[in-house]
Amino acid sequence: MGSGKRSLTTAAMALACACACAVLATPQVAYASPTPTPTRTPTATPTPVSNKDLEAVRKKLDKLYHEASVATDAYNAAEEKAQKQSAAIVDLAREIVKGQAKLDKLKDRAGAAARAQYRGGGLPPEAQLWLSDDPQEFLDGAGRVRQGEHATKGLLAEMTRTQQDLRQYAKDASAQWKKLEANRKTKAEAKKKIKERIAAAEKLESQLEKKERERLAKLEEEAAYQAQTTWLSSGILAEINGKASEQGKKAVKYATGQIGKPYEWGAEGPKSYDCSGLTSQAWASAGHGIPRTSQEQWKQLTHVGIRDMRPGDLVIYFDDASHVGMYIGDGAIVHAPRPGRTVTITGAGSMPILGVVRPDA
Repeated sequence: MGSGKRSLTTAAMALACACACAVLATPQVAYASPTPTPTRTPTATPTPVSNKDLEAVRKKLDKLYHEASVATDAYNAAEEKAQKQSAAIVDLAREIVKGQAKLDKLKDRAGAAARAQYRGGGLPPEAQLWLSDDPQEFLDGAGRVRQGEHATKGLLAEMTRTQQDLRQYAKDASAQWKKLEANRKTKAEAKKKIKERIAAAEKLESQLEKKERERLAKLEEEAAYQAQTTWLSSGILAEINGKASEQGKKAVKYATGQIGKPYEWGAEGPKSYDCSGLTSQAWASAGHGIPRTSQEQWKQLTHVGIRDMRPGDLVIYFDDASHVGMYIGDGAIVHAPRPGRTVTITGAGSMPILGVVRPDA
């Protein structure tokens, strides 16, 4: 057989085999049945995730959300500073405008004084006395001239001070602009880190089946419960009996009124909150402003002992003061936990306590 025919035959056989395979692979229809029954491809049963692996996931999520919380505090701090710096720049701009208007008026007055001196001829006093017909009139005039000279010197000194003030205002404004730009960069870096950590956590959770996510939530609850039980077993609750102040009662009422609203980093309400956004707004509603971030709340507010805490006090968590909740009594706090969660009540000892601060000490 010639090579051309063999090639043709080979191609024909390959085509026939391909057609046969296609026919065999095509689901067959049973015409005797009124309802076509497609061939089902068996699916592999996913291997369930062990509790040990889920616990590792839980710890990884805790780490990611903790890092996001730290970055959120950095973002909020930079935002607060930026607002203050912007306000300072506006105030400086107003002072510059006022200073320039004052300088313009001083220049007009100095010009008028110079023109008056020119009209007087600018002669020395001895010559003016010799030319004068009335010595007393000269002496009176000389007194006015001396007064005018003093006034002119004072005017020039005031002009100098105003010019110096203007230069200082401009210098201060420039410094504030540099700080503002630096804080914008800090905010941008913090925002990027927040999004990266939250995205990594969400991706990790999305890889779990629904039942595994439910088991994970159960593990989180158990970990919090165990920590709270350990805290209470010390007998600490029997020693905590402080009574809330009137402002503290208002702050607690506000905070508990937000239960069920979602956590959102950087949010201060009214639809969503992050942890320090909730506590700062709660105390603002009580008529007492406090720092925006949990770290600044820890730094600036009065520290009290855990045994002395009362409803309305703020419980600061972790060594880096990256989380905060409000004590509401009976060993519980209200707080905004993390992304994917809502404002809720939990045990005050469910997380590592750094300390307690009192806004209205």
